[in-house]
Amino acid sequence: MSREGLTINTKGGNNFDNNYPRDYGATSSSTASNFASFSPTEFISLSDSIGSNIVAVKSSWQLLEKANKTIGTNKDNQSVRDKVHAVQTTTNQKITTTTKDLHRLSQIVRHGDNIQKLQVERLTADFKYVVEIYSKSQQVIAAKMKQILLVGIYPSDNNYDSQSSMTNNENTEKLIQQQRQMQFEEDMLLEREQRIRQIEADVLDVNEIMKDLSNLVQTQAETIDTIENTIDHAVGNVESGRSELEKAAEYHAKYRRKVLILLAIAVIIGIIVTLIIVSQLKS
Repeated sequence: MSREGLTINTKGGNNFDNNYPRDYGATSSSTASNFASFSPTEFISLSDSIGSNIVAVKSSWQLLEKANKTIGTNKDNQSVRDKVHAVQTTTNQKITTTTKDLHRLSQIVRHGDNIQKLQVERLTADFKYVVEIYSKSQQVIAAKMKQILLVGIYPSDNNYDSQSSMTNNENTEKLIQQQRQMQFEEDMLLEREQRIRQIEADVLDVNEIMKDLSNLVQTQAETIDTIENTIDHAVGNVESGRSELEKAAEYHAKYRRKVLILLAIAVIIGIIVTLIIVSQLKS
């Protein structure tokens, strides 16, 4: 399955772009009885929101892919990494919110029509896909950033020179230098640990989310199978009904022919009887 550039295709041949929310915001021309069981306004609102978030997650994935090519090069700097952090923080929240919205949408669409159920199935499949590629990109860039850390603590030569100039004893000067070196190494270690913790915290744990989405897709697939089975059953009933009608029409045609033959025979017999009676009366 290949999805590249600004358009990402699903297995079913679907794609989404910046107009994605409009694809799912439209509802079918269902009857009033279908809308009576659930809120069409909520359906449209959730569909639009989920569609927009799918596009946003896809955009974040593209930004991470671009940043990943920068990490470790001469263009790598703290500004790039801060942007990566901001993108992941926002996107992780969108993914969590969208997962909840999909569960809600799946609940209310149970009372919708078949086209709306197919729309929700497509939304879920597309969201599941963009979360997968986003998560993989997160893991790759996190590993790279942890391997190549940017630590911004450097020993202050000015302070050191100031202090060393105030010391007249060589042993005291060495002790101060050792203490400063130890403090510097400790600060470096602390900053390194903090940056690693931040990088790891930015990586979304998608295991539970993917499990929920897989269950959701399976449930929706079962619903679609039930719809297809119902349609097949209805088509079978129509075919059976048409066959019965043809048999009935054939039966009625045969019955009419028999009636006509019997009537013809009765008329002939009546004519013969009449002729016999008339002949006898004349004689």
